Amino acid sequence: MKARAAAAGAVLALAAAAGEAAPDPVHGEEVYGRCVACHALASDRVGPRHCGVVGRRAGSVPGFDYSPAMKRSKLTWDAKTLDRFLANPMKVVPGTSMTYAGVPDAKDRADLVAYLRKAGESAACRK
Repeated sequence: MKARAAAAGAVLALAAAAGEAAPDPVHGEEVYGRCVACHALASDRVGPRHCGVVGRRAGSVPGFDYSPAMKRSKLTWDAKTLDRFLANPMKVVPGTSMTYAGVPDAKDRADLVAYLRKAGESAACRK
């Protein structure tokens, strides 16, 4: 519970620092549409599942074949690390197999993180 509150607070802090309104998970779900070519919430695809990503250690989904770079990254996915990674994955984790160029807009990233946090608490992720 404390971790969720801290994650939510970090997302709000990112938005405030960017001079933006509070993150919008509804818009974040639209932004997530860019991710579905490789990712799904509840199942692994080309990329690992996103259920529970907020608060999870990078490279830790059991059975998913991560790049050595991601396994060594020692990142924990919170609002700040997700924001940095989503802005430029290959800069944050050189050698990652995620070749997506990134989400350049800070508001889109904040909304996407808000969506991932909210989706992680959904029925689809509690199965």
